[in-house]
Amino acid sequence: MAKRETYHVTKTDNGWKGEKEGGKRASVVADTKKEAVAKTIEIAKNKPESSVKIHKTDGKIQEERTYPRSSDPNPPKG
Repeated sequence: MAKRETYHVTKTDNGWKGEKEGGKRASVVADTKKEAVAKTIEIAKNKPESSVKIHKTDGKIQEERTYPRSSDPNPPKG
């Protein structure tokens, strides 16, 4: 099993960024949250197992998406 790569989409002073956890620089820089999320998800989908944690403007996690969905360690019931 491959190690899951985690990306975070967070607010910056100049817009939004998508960054790999533990990374030294942003993988994605965008003016809008929507654009940053879309580009970061595109990168994450090209990895064997990955997740994207989308943060609110206050830094709290709003949502987490896992790719592929079948690799989600905590799938929702129902």
